Order: sequence, then structure tokens, then C-alpha cells
Amino acid sequence: MQLSDRRAIVTGAAGGMGRATAERFAAAGASVAVVDIDADGATATAAAITDAGGEAIALPCDVGDAAAMQEMVTAVVDAFGGLDILHNNAGIPMEATPIDEVELSTWERMLRVNATGVFLGSRCAVPHLRASDAGVIINTASTAALRPRPGLSAYVAAKGAVVALTKQLALELAPAGIRVNAIAPVATDTDMLDAFTSATLAREEFAASIPLGRLATPDDIAAAALYLAGEDAQMVTGTVLEVDGGRDL
Repeated sequence: MQLSDRRAIVTGAAGGMGRATAERFAAAGASVAVVDIDADGATATAAAITDAGGEAIALPCDVGDAAAMQEMVTAVVDAFGGLDILHNNAGIPMEATPIDEVELSTWERMLRVNATGVFLGSRCAVPHLRASDAGVIINTASTAALRPRPGLSAYVAAKGAVVALTKQLALELAPAGIRVNAIAPVATDTDMLDAFTSATLAREEFAASIPLGRLATPDDIAAAALYLAGEDAQMVTGTVLEVDGGRDL
């Protein structure tokens, strides 16, 4: 199998893209740590994986909490004997809001979860990824970082930081053989999408703006993550893979 004997962390894996990716990784042979602030959701994802014959553990964690992230990574390494893949996927949405109405608390929360969480995950995982013969970091960015939409200033800034950090880490960690890439999903058919919609930015508008004519699905994103995690992408690093149905053309 494509990820046989690999040990992976997927954050934000209680549902949506994260759950689909955790399940895809496990089906490909990886041992998967299902990480989410939603402990019950993480447990449900891990149970679905084990029921299907895979190996998974569930760990509740706030990705914006430095101490909690270190404890989580240490627990995963203790459980699996090492770490090969980190998928920094956890993120939160933003309701479309004009810049002059965006609260400072909203700005800070967007950066804490969507950008600082990626930094903390990477910082904690890298010492263990150095010991792997094929260390991989995958970060979930967004097409919004590449082609912004009105009203998403804090979200776009956070996801733009993810893109920049991905490229920086790809360069910095290449001598250690660690590949670092990002996925930029277009609007994806998950519960989180509803938080982006408003009277002026509806779900139907998102779908209509995509040349292939539909929203992405969690499985679309999981397939991209599996490719980036595996040997088929062994010469791919510093890339932002746009899973966007042509949205960014």
C-alpha cells in the first residue's frame, strides 16, 4: 500500500476534509493520529478507521496552544514509535465581513488557528520528521490566499501566511529530506462552508464561480493529500497544489 508503515498526524480530522484524509491515509496503510479540538468527533473518526481495519488513535488538541501541541506530538511518537507525515489541516472559517467591521478578536482568532497552528505543528514535528527516511508536511491553505474574495480579510491573511510558510519550510527543510507542500482547496462541500456564506456570498455563488461547475468534495482534497504524502510526489516540495476546479485561472 502507498503509505505502508508510515505514521501520520492529521489535525482537524473530526470531520470534513480532515476526516476524509485521515481515512484515506489509513486505507493506504498509515497509522493515523486523528487530532481535533472536538474530542468526540476525533474519537468517531478513529473508530471508523479501526472498524475498517486500519490503525488510528484519537487525540483532542487545540492547535493554537503551544504546550498542547507539544504534548500531542509526543503522545503520537510514543504510540507509533516515530512520525513520518504531518498534515496541518485544522482551520476555522470566516463570515464575509467588510474590513472596517472586522473585530480585532476575529483577526487574532483567524491567525491563531489557521496560521499559528501550522507553525506550532511544524515546529513540534520537525525533530521527529528528521528521523524519518521520507518526512512530509502538508498544510491546508486556500484558493482565497491566491485569488481573494471580498470580505475575507482575516481569513485570507492567515491562509496567505500558510502559503508563505510552506515555501519557507520547503527550502529550509530540504537538506533534511523533508518535503513541505500545501493544498489550496476551492470552496468545499462541508459544514464549514456555511460559515462563509452570507446574503451577498451564497453557496450557489461559490459553485457558479468554479469552471468545472461544482464545489470540491472532502474526497477531492483527501486524494491530493495522499498524492503529496506518498512516493509519487518524492520530487515535489514547496508547491501549492490548487484543488480548485479551475477557480484560480
